[in-house]
Amino acid sequence: MSFSTLISSTQVASHLSDRRWAFVDCRFVLGRTSEGYQRYLANHIRGAVYADLERDLSGPVEAGVSGRHPLPDEAAFSATMSRLGIDPSIQVVAYDESSGAMAAARLWWLLRWAGHESVAVLDGGFAAWQSEGLLTSNGLETVRSRTFIGNFRTELIASGTQVRAMIGNGGIVVDSRTPDRYRGENETIDRIAGHIPTARSIPYLENVDSDGRFLPKRQLAARFSELPSESTEEAVFYCGSGVTAAHNILAIAHIRSQFPKLYAGSWSEWINDPSNPIASGP
Repeated sequence: MSFSTLISSTQVASHLSDRRWAFVDCRFVLGRTSEGYQRYLANHIRGAVYADLERDLSGPVEAGVSGRHPLPDEAAFSATMSRLGIDPSIQVVAYDESSGAMAAARLWWLLRWAGHESVAVLDGGFAAWQSEGLLTSNGLETVRSRTFIGNFRTELIASGTQVRAMIGNGGIVVDSRTPDRYRGENETIDRIAGHIPTARSIPYLENVDSDGRFLPKRQLAARFSELPSESTEEAVFYCGSGVTAAHNILAIAHIRSQFPKLYAGSWSEWINDPSNPIASGP
C-alpha cells in the first residue's frame, strides 16, 4: 500500500525496519537556521535522515529577482534525494515538529512535483510521535544512497506572469499566509506588505487542530468549499516564499485527490517587480 498525502504514527511505526521506506526529518526554524538540525541530532524518529529547508529543499536566492525559497534545480534535487536514500521504489515519510510546521509539506510537494507519488507527511509530526512513546534515536544517521530519477511535472507550477494574467479574469488565486499578513498588517518578513489583488485568504495554519494534527476531512472540505472542484487544478496557491502554500495543497490533495498549482516565487518574488499590482485590507 502506498501513502501519498498523510500517514499516522501507528502506520509509520510498523515500517521502521522496512528497507523500502525512508524517513526524513524536515524540522526548520526561520531565522534560526541551525536549530532544526540541532533538534534532529538531539532526538528523531529512529532511522530518519535530515533535510534542510534552505540547503536541500530550496535553490540559491537571486537578490532582487527570486523569492526567499526558490525551487531547487531539478538535477540538484534529484541528487539530494539520492543521497537521502530515495529512489522510485521508496515510500517516503516526511515529518516536522507538528503538522502545523512547514518544511515537511515542502518536501512532500517537491517529491510530487518530481513525479514521486509515494510520499506522505506524518500527521501530528514529531510531537505526536513522542507523545505516543515511539522509537527515537539521536546523532547523525546515514543511509545507503540510491538513484532518484525525477519525472518533473512543470504543469504544477505557475509563474508570476501567469498569476498576473489571472487577475480580473476569473482565475482563482489563494493566499496561504496568516490573515494579518494577507491584510498587509504586521509584516515582519517581507519588505512590502499586502497581497496579490483578487487573491482569497485561506490561512494554512487553520488546516490543523490545537494538537497540530490535520482536521478531519469534513472540516478540511468546509475550509476549501469556496473553490469549485472543477477548477481546483487550475487554482494557484501562494504564500510568502512558496513553502507554506504547499501545506494547503497537501490538504486539498488529501480531501479531493486533486493538485492545485503553486506560485513558487510567491509574495517575496511578486514584490520584486514594481509593475506588479498590490492590494491590502480584507
